[in-house]
Amino acid sequence: MKRVYIATILTCLVMLAAFIACFRMLNISGRRENLKVGFVYDNDESTPYTYNFSLAKDAVEKKYGEKVEILTCSNVLDDEMEEPLRELADNGCDIIFFNGYSELVRKLAPEYPGVQFCQTSYMDMSDQTVPENYHTFKGEAYQGRYVSGIAAGMKIRQMIADGIISEDQAIVGFVAAFPTSEVISGYTAFLLGVRSVVPQAVMHVCYTETWSSYAQEKTAANQLIDEGCVIISQHTDTIGPAIACEEASQDKPVFFVGYNQTMSEVAPGTSLITARICWEPYVLAAVDALMSNKKIESVVTGHIHGTDVSAGFEKGWVEMIDLNQQVAAPGTQQAMDKAIDRFKHGSVDFVFKGDLIGVNPDDPSDTWDLRKPYIENENTSYPLFHYILSDVITIEE
Repeated sequence: MKRVYIATILTCLVMLAAFIACFRMLNISGRRENLKVGFVYDNDESTPYTYNFSLAKDAVEKKYGEKVEILTCSNVLDDEMEEPLRELADNGCDIIFFNGYSELVRKLAPEYPGVQFCQTSYMDMSDQTVPENYHTFKGEAYQGRYVSGIAAGMKIRQMIADGIISEDQAIVGFVAAFPTSEVISGYTAFLLGVRSVVPQAVMHVCYTETWSSYAQEKTAANQLIDEGCVIISQHTDTIGPAIACEEASQDKPVFFVGYNQTMSEVAPGTSLITARICWEPYVLAAVDALMSNKKIESVVTGHIHGTDVSAGFEKGWVEMIDLNQQVAAPGTQQAMDKAIDRFKHGSVDFVFKGDLIGVNPDDPSDTWDLRKPYIENENTSYPLFHYILSDVITIEE
């Protein structure tokens, strides 16, 4: 009887040990019950870029509900973001997302090894040494720019066919913030998309030297309109260019192509199409990785470059929204779909390609002959095409 009693106790102890081991294993590999997530915005949700980024926050709230506590800081300038970033980390955030362009995020990350810092890509990280808890990400925007260029080209071709403009008036304008490779890559892809439909099209670019100024952006757009541009697009952060197009003379309408946020409400008569980077796939996957106690890059799907990730149409990181059927030329959707399908099937070498030579504005000895296709985002999520196609692009002084 005593032996049976001892055997029973030993069996119970073994089972208890097994239970504890299983519990610990589940604690390590199983899902967490809650998470604290921080978002730092360089602007507020009244501006297209920040509004578009904030949709990722909304997606997290919708998916996880009370399991996730979200803290948000808005209107944080790049050189003033240290305090709010530290505040979020000190308040227990497990992961922080930032849509600005400051190196402070990377520098602060080692001080908070228990926090994952995820920043929208702002420079080439391929040769950089970064902390393990620092991550960068960006949608391959050139794909959306090229497709929106196709929509613009279809409209220009219709305007030529209808006698509204002549072939030599196929001029598109671009309101740009700064001459960074990200901006240059975007407007070049846009023009090349236009030229895939209207080969004689050219572009005028006007820099504002600021990311967000309604007055300067609208003034720049009006200048481009006065120069004869019939399509305007932008890489700036207000609705100024869209309003300028909507207010243009109806005798010679000027159509607008948006970025990040639809402009159909503020420019219903001239807004043509919008390309947007979708931040939701990365942000949701990163949050899910932490919930599952996994490395972010093991959960995110895209082009992985260390702790840097990018993707395009094929993973839903870029999309076209709000094609204005009342304005768009017939066949526009089909033409866009054809290009999008090529992107989704992995063909990307048809964008930066053609009988043109690009010159680095900061170093004339640095050139690229587009007879050899340039592959954007090949090794980094940050766009690196920085060559001006001076034969077809005029930079306004």
